Amino acid sequence: MENMYCLRCNRPIESGQKSVAVYLFAQTVGIKPRQKSAAQRICFCPQCSVSLAMGPPPEGALNLAAWDMIRDLVASDPALNQAAWENLGAVLGTLPPTGTAGPRLSATSGGYFEF
Repeated sequence: MENMYCLRCNRPIESGQKSVAVYLFAQTVGIKPRQKSAAQRICFCPQCSVSLAMGPPPEGALNLAAWDMIRDLVASDPALNQAAWENLGAVLGTLPPTGTAGPRLSATSGGYFEF
């Protein structure tokens, strides 16, 4: 089984690790013979899933449809939020203390990611 990466932050997602997967395929309707594309799997880590769901809606019909599905998943069960907080706690231990010379985030960086 191949390792997947979060589409938004590019963190590796190992097999069995908590994540959200969006499966995407296309199919013709009303046309014989029916054509169907191969399915693609797009993954998001728990932190990015929750962040996407809580952010503003992205532009574009396909982005909006995927965003609605992710919002429904995040809102339906607290397990995904819990996984995001657990992973965030591990990341916080690696950040430099406030006021020290650590990496700075740009104030102009976007608040959400369009996929």
